Amino acid sequence: MLNPSIDALMKKVDSKYKLVTVAAKRARALQDKQGLLISKPVSHKFVGKALEEIDAGVLVVQDVIGPLTVDEQDQ
Repeated sequence: MLNPSIDALMKKVDSKYKLVTVAAKRARALQDKQGLLISKPVSHKFVGKALEEIDAGVLVVQDVIGPLTVDEQDQ
């Protein structure tokens, strides 16, 4: 069984696409020697550690909504 489970992670993030994107970005940051936000992770891999951070609630996913603009010349 995977730890953390997809069901637990989906309670923290509203879409699987967003979950994968955030976990991948955080895993790359961990590879670049940025500090781990949790103590004693279960996983040995960077993606697993990123998912554990999301599940623990120390890595929070926020939506950034901005205005969509279209140039009138492009229409």
